[in-house]
Amino acid sequence: MSALGDDELSLVLKWVYDQNDRKSFSQVCKQWLRVEGLTRLSIRVLEPDLIPVFLPRFPNLLFFEAQVFISNPHLEFVAKTCPKLQVLNLNLKKTLEEFEELDENSGFEDVGNDGISALANGCPNLSKVLLRKRKNVANFAVISLAKLCRNLTTLDLGRCNLVDDRAVEAIGCSNSIRVLNFEACSLITDHGLAVLATGYISKTLKKLVLAECDRITDSGVSMLKHICCLEELNLAECGPKITDSGGLAVSSLSSLKKLNLGWLINLSDVTVIAIANNCVKLVSIDLTGCELVTGVGVRAFGNHGSLEYLVLASCYNICMNDLSMVVRCQSLRDIVLDKGLRMWIPMPMQVHISKFCKLHWR
Repeated sequence: MSALGDDELSLVLKWVYDQNDRKSFSQVCKQWLRVEGLTRLSIRVLEPDLIPVFLPRFPNLLFFEAQVFISNPHLEFVAKTCPKLQVLNLNLKKTLEEFEELDENSGFEDVGNDGISALANGCPNLSKVLLRKRKNVANFAVISLAKLCRNLTTLDLGRCNLVDDRAVEAIGCSNSIRVLNFEACSLITDHGLAVLATGYISKTLKKLVLAECDRITDSGVSMLKHICCLEELNLAECGPKITDSGGLAVSSLSSLKKLNLGWLINLSDVTVIAIANNCVKLVSIDLTGCELVTGVGVRAFGNHGSLEYLVLASCYNICMNDLSMVVRCQSLRDIVLDKGLRMWIPMPMQVHISKFCKLHWR
């Protein structure tokens, strides 16, 4: 029998999903090693220093993941070697303290503008880019991604604290981004929100995370009502400058399905009632730490048609009668209450609530 050609081996390998089996396959002979490399679509890198050694085997990668420290030259090599990349996951798992300790002790420079810009130039098919906690990533890198990656749908810049409104201006010109994460990007202001609300991105954006962006105010939040198809919005811990004025604007987003307003201490029942009445598609709302919210606001969800998940942790102005009204919401599946209230709610009431939905304590 004649030897199988590369094409035939590739067809066989498509049926091998287990990574250990793929490794065994590649160890049979040089031909099988080569074919396994050419058909590999994803890789997770644990030792970036070895990238120049092993990466040339995998020129057709679509998914690249490295949740460890990685340098600009490493990513420049990736850009040259794997031009077909579609998903780049560089979300860093290290803590900030570990990051600072590495910088001080080793002089290691983690990836920044040069590496990300090289990828934007070399991998134009990128659709999902995750850069959480990469503290050297700044405006130039983000602008390169926004301008060069025309298929970009997801961009996670959580805790990239050098990113400011100049990067947002470039992102606002995108007509493809659906998911955008600016968590703890504290340099973003109301101007950035206005850009998102009036740019091309306002026609495509479905999920926006602004948690801990504490420079934004009611003025910027009120602009978000122009993002016509927004389904998920996270404004948790954005500070006291967001009040019912901004909250009422948010309530006009009839497309919303998930909303996090945690620790917005100046939001009151006025906002909650408006959301309950206007956001008819809402599935989840988190009101953790909204200390001005009382049972009056919470009761408004009693007749809601789609709410499944309600978080009321650190909300102390709610009584048993209020909870009885809320659980009448037929769609409700889970309710989260502050664990400090557990001793004040009689067990019969807890049992009663549990008949309608799952009761959680936080």
